[in-house]
Amino acid sequence: MSHSPTLSPNKRQMPSQEPLMKHLEGKLSHLPKQPGVYLFKDRSDEIIYIGKAAVLADRVRSYFQKGADLSPKIRALVRHAVDLEIIIAKSELEALILESNLIKRHRPRFNVVLRDDKQYPYLRLPIQDDFPRLSIVRRVKNDKALYFGPYVPTGAMRETLKVIRKVFPLATCKIEINGTADRACLEFEIKRCLAPCTGNQTKEDYHRIVRQVRWFLEGRDQELLASLRDDMHTLAELEAFEDAARLRDRLAKIERTLEKQRVAQIGPVDQDVLGLARAGVAADVQLLFVRGGLLIGRRDFFLVDAGGVSDEELVRTTLEQFYHKAIQPPKELLLPVKIDNTKLMQQWLSEKKGEAVRLLVPERGAKHQLQQLAQENAIAALNEHLRVQAESRDAIEELQQLLGLSGQPHRIECFDISNTMGAQSVASMVVWENGRMKKSDYRRFRIKTVEGANDFASMHEVVKRRYGGSLANQTGKVLPEPDLIVIDGGIGQLGAAMEALASLGLTAVDVCGLAKAKGEKEERIYLPAHKSPIVLPLKSPASRLVQTIRDEAHRFAITYHRKLRSQAFIPVDSSMIAKK
Repeated sequence: MSHSPTLSPNKRQMPSQEPLMKHLEGKLSHLPKQPGVYLFKDRSDEIIYIGKAAVLADRVRSYFQKGADLSPKIRALVRHAVDLEIIIAKSELEALILESNLIKRHRPRFNVVLRDDKQYPYLRLPIQDDFPRLSIVRRVKNDKALYFGPYVPTGAMRETLKVIRKVFPLATCKIEINGTADRACLEFEIKRCLAPCTGNQTKEDYHRIVRQVRWFLEGRDQELLASLRDDMHTLAELEAFEDAARLRDRLAKIERTLEKQRVAQIGPVDQDVLGLARAGVAADVQLLFVRGGLLIGRRDFFLVDAGGVSDEELVRTTLEQFYHKAIQPPKELLLPVKIDNTKLMQQWLSEKKGEAVRLLVPERGAKHQLQQLAQENAIAALNEHLRVQAESRDAIEELQQLLGLSGQPHRIECFDISNTMGAQSVASMVVWENGRMKKSDYRRFRIKTVEGANDFASMHEVVKRRYGGSLANQTGKVLPEPDLIVIDGGIGQLGAAMEALASLGLTAVDVCGLAKAKGEKEERIYLPAHKSPIVLPLKSPASRLVQTIRDEAHRFAITYHRKLRSQAFIPVDSSMIAKK
């Protein structure tokens, strides 16, 4: 398995350096004085940097002016740049949007690129419906519904939903609610729903609860608590003491929740708060999400090499790339430093949200304290990332020595098989790359050619599919080649994988098997052409690393297997069972 660089068919090899520089100089002298996007390319015709400009001629020529005060990163960019393309835009705002699209698509090496391909969840409340129900969505649409989020991580959303469903008797079913159902479901029996489906609850009363849920999610605590107290007193005056007691308990639960979860702010606010920390060339950008005064989650972006990149560029890049996706910005963003073109960024974010968005750099008061909280989180996250990096380096060095590898593995792919007595047999492939699991490259397989519980034959199939080219044809994405392949299993599984690789002519790649002997705690690594396995020290860095990768492969395989098994399950119709 060769690791020499290759060019894809649509890439052209550029000629020698001198004609290239003249070619670039010619383009520099004919640049338009219009807004747009510029793309620098290297000798291999690869896009290495993408930028935007209000005036293309002025911005691009500034890179090549003699005596210009350029950062080390820009100087390196200029040394590698041999060609240039431009795309003229109607406005600077259009150029900003186009730049974000192109960076996401090409991921140039001289741009700061966030590792973030997720679609974050929102809670959707369609208040225009007769009987609105909360749902989880990944995209915000212009459909008159209310959206709350994003929730990062998703656990924060699950906790919020759990509170709402315990406290507010809102319908959670998917049936049409028109008041004509014959009987209520179990949710009514346990007082989690008031059965509007049967006509037991009026539309007006249902919308009163919807309004309370909205107030809760928007942080309008005083309105929510006042409404509940009024309802409780009204029920007490009507001598409906059981219902009044139920409202009293609901009120107490809400007060406890708000006391624990609200951020120290004055009034309900929607804010995203950025913090930034640096250590050497590494950096971490932290995003705290505050909705209705409630801290609902956070997201951090760790940059291994941010040397030569200013704080302003890191913050601006985070805003451009994070909100470029279907992420709805809040009304206010609190930043650690002021960025260039603040008005342009506010205009872009305001258009995405449909109302005014402000960028602030607070220097005092509650907003400053909140921004400092984001800074503290960024420092803690950066220290943790650096600790994990150091552990990974130690683990990789140890693994290289133990396995006798010619170089340190930067990309490890691990395979696992999962089935139940041969049924619904599946396999997983997970990827570890440069110190972290790379979930975007994970793959899962349904076993196609093997009948019954035959892990050896199943392993042969999936390894051949992964490295034989069929996987790339199906997914449309050619994955990089690994430096090391880890097979979950002993000599049998390892032998099957080696046979599959040999049939493809791939005999130079490093492969090992990983398994435990019965009754033993230590991991054992099996190598081709070695009779005895290598016993890994129980708490060594290498042992922890391969265990982590193997356990992730096992989790990924089991999750897929359970999904297929649940889909294959056919409920038994009780009417078909003979009565005794």
